[in-house]
Amino acid sequence: MAVRHVALPDSGGVTAVQYRRRSGGGRRMETAQRVVKRSAWFARLPVALAGLSLLLLVHALVRKNLAHPTGVWEADLLDTQAAVAAVLASAGAVLARAQYARAVRPALGWFGRVMADVTPDGELAWACHVMNGAQDVAVLTEVDYWVRFTPTARAAGATDSTRWGTWHEAMAGLAAVGLEARVDFTLDLIGPGRPIPAQGLMFVGWFTEKAMAEIDDVFVRVRVTDRVGDTHERVLALLKGADRKPRSPGQPPF
Repeated sequence: MAVRHVALPDSGGVTAVQYRRRSGGGRRMETAQRVVKRSAWFARLPVALAGLSLLLLVHALVRKNLAHPTGVWEADLLDTQAAVAAVLASAGAVLARAQYARAVRPALGWFGRVMADVTPDGELAWACHVMNGAQDVAVLTEVDYWVRFTPTARAAGATDSTRWGTWHEAMAGLAAVGLEARVDFTLDLIGPGRPIPAQGLMFVGWFTEKAMAEIDDVFVRVRVTDRVGDTHERVLALLKGADRKPRSPGQPPF
C-alpha cells in the first residue's frame, strides 16, 4: 500500500492530507485534527508581552553593568528586579494559556454504522456522526464537502470534486448521477455557529446501497472554534470502511 503526502486544497499549502491507494484504484483522503488558526488576543499577545519583558530585562542587565551608559542604554526603563518580575509574569501567562488551551481543546472524531431507522422507508443505510469527545463545547465555523465517485459512475459521466465546495454543490453533484435526496442519501445542512456539546454527537448524513454504488467517498472538512478562540480542523471520510451491501443493522458504538 503506497502512501504519499500532498497539500490540502485551500489550507495554506500544509502537507496534511494522506492519499492511500486501494486495490480498486481509488484513494482515501483524510486528516488528523490540527489547529489552523490561533486567537490573536489569547495566543499572540501573551507571547509578544513575554518577548518585550525579556528585552527589558536584557536592557536592564546591560545598563547596570555599563560604567557610563550612552545612547539607548541611558534610558532607565525598568530596574532589574522589576524586569525579572515582568518576565516571570508574562512567561507564566503564556504557559497558563497553553495549558488551558489543551484542557478545552476539542476532540473531533467520527463513526459510521448500518442503521434501519433513518430512511423514510426503513431501508438499511450507512449513517455517519461527528463526535466531540472533549470536556468542553466546540462551535462550528465552517463545513465544506468533497465528493468522489466510483470508477463505474465516472465512466457514466460523473465528475469528482476538484475543490472544497458548499453543501449545495455537494447535493447538486450527487443529484447529477441520479441520486435522490432523502431517498437514496441525506447530507444534513450544517451551518456556522452550531455547537457540538462536550461528549456530544452531530448527525452528518446517511447513504443507501444504491448511493454507495455510485459514491466512492464523501469528505467533510469540519472547522470548529474552542473556548479560547483557536480554530481546529478535521477532514472526515464518511464512507471509509462502509458496509456497501448492508444486510443487518450494526451495533450501537456506545
